[in-house]
Amino acid sequence: MDQSISTLLILGASGDLSSRLLLPALGQLLSKQPGYDLHLVGSGIEDLDQEAWKEIVTASFATTDSEGPAVDALLASTRYQQADVTRPDELAELLSLCTGTPAIYFALPPAVTVKVCDALAGTPLPEGTRLAMEKPFGTDEESARELNARLAKLVPENQVHRVDHFLGHSTVFNLLGLRFANQIFEPVWDSNHVAKVDIVFDEQLGLEDRARYYDHAGALVDMIQSHLLQVLSIVAMEPPATLSADDLRDAKGMVLRATRVYGGDPTAYSRRARYTAGSVGDRNFAAYVDEPGVDPANQTETLAEVTVGIDNWRWAGVPFTLRSGKALGERRREVVVTFKPAAHVPTGLTGATEPTVLRMYIGPDEMSLELNINGPGDPHTIERVSLDATFGAGQYKAYGEVLEGILTGDPSLSVRGDTAEQCWRIVEPVLDAWRAGEVPLDEYPAGSEGPSDWSLVG
Repeated sequence: MDQSISTLLILGASGDLSSRLLLPALGQLLSKQPGYDLHLVGSGIEDLDQEAWKEIVTASFATTDSEGPAVDALLASTRYQQADVTRPDELAELLSLCTGTPAIYFALPPAVTVKVCDALAGTPLPEGTRLAMEKPFGTDEESARELNARLAKLVPENQVHRVDHFLGHSTVFNLLGLRFANQIFEPVWDSNHVAKVDIVFDEQLGLEDRARYYDHAGALVDMIQSHLLQVLSIVAMEPPATLSADDLRDAKGMVLRATRVYGGDPTAYSRRARYTAGSVGDRNFAAYVDEPGVDPANQTETLAEVTVGIDNWRWAGVPFTLRSGKALGERRREVVVTFKPAAHVPTGLTGATEPTVLRMYIGPDEMSLELNINGPGDPHTIERVSLDATFGAGQYKAYGEVLEGILTGDPSLSVRGDTAEQCWRIVEPVLDAWRAGEVPLDEYPAGSEGPSDWSLVG
C-alpha cells in the first residue's frame, strides 16, 4: 500500500455529486472498514457554517445506514470552508486545514478543474498527495493531452485518479473472471468465433436537470467516449499477467490504441437521434428541445451509436457497436457477444438456428448464455434456452470502490492519462462528421426503442 491518506479534501463539496454520491459512499466505506482514520474537509462556493455542513454529511451518511467509530470520528472533526478554489492563496489555506497526506477530489465542472490545476501549480503540495477528478477528461484529444501535462507537473501519474465509477471494482473483476477463469470462453474469444460485440447502456431517465452539462456533451461524449470505451477495453483486452494496476491498465491501453471507427467511415458507422415528447411507464416527458436550459441550435443527441473495429490479430474484422441513450422504453446495461453460427447443422434437425449469444449485464451484474438444444418433445426439433447466473454484488456502491482505490493508492479502476487521450482520438472523427452535418439527427418518441428505422443492436 502507498502512503496512507489522512484527509479527503472535496472541492465542490456543496454540490449534488458530493451529497448524492461521494459522501454516502464514504460513509459506507468507513462503516465496513472502521480502521480508517480519516479527516474530511469540504469546500464550495456556498457560504455554509460548520453546523450546516455537518448536517449535510450526516444526512448523506444516513442514506447508506453508515455508523460506527470511524463515522463518528469523522463527523466530529469534519470542516467546511467557503473558497474560490481557482485562487492559489485560498487553495493554500484549504490545504493548511488538511492533516497528513491529502487526497483532493475535484467534484467540479471540467473548465473549473483546469483552472484549479493551474492554481495548484503555484501551491506546494504535501508529499504523496493524490488527485481525483471526474470525467470528461478534457473536451477533445488536444485538451486531454494539455490537462495531462498540467497534472504531470503536480504529482506522478500513479497518484492521479481519473474516476470512472461505471467500472466498479466488482464489475471489472466479474468480467475478467468470466473471461479468464473459464476455459470454455477464452479459446473462442476472437474473430474466428465471434461475429459481433454490442455494448449497450440505454436509460429510461431523461435529462434530469443536467442541461448545463449534457446539452454541450450529448450521449456520445457523456457515455460512449468515456464509460463504454472503457468497458470495451476490458472485454477485448489480451490476458494480463496479473491483476496489478500496471498490468490491467497496460492491457486496456493496448486495445484502445488499436481501436478506430469501423472501416474509417464515421458517416456509415455512426447514428444519432434525440427524443421527442412521450412517456416512459407512468412518467411523461417533454421533447428534449423543450427541456429547461436546452438550446435546440446545439443539435445535441440523446441517443448515439458508434461501431468501431480493433486492428489486432484477435479482433480484426469484428464490429463492436457502442450504444447509449436516454428516455428509452427499456433499461438495458449489457455487453452482448454474438458468436458465429454453427458451421453445419445435420440434416434432420429443425427449429431454432440462432447463434450462441453471451449476455453480460452491468448493475446488477448477471449473465445469460443463450443456446440451442433439443426440446422436450420431438428430439429432432431444436429450441432456444438460456443458462443464467448472478455475480457477486461487491462490498460497496460504485463510488465506495472508487474512494477505496484513492485512499489505498490503488489506481486499477482509474483511467490512465494516455487512455483518456485515446478515447478522444477514437470518437473525434465521429464528432467532426456530426458537426459537419454529415450524419442526420433523427428523432424518436420518449419511451420507444429509438427511431423506427433503426435496427436494434444486441
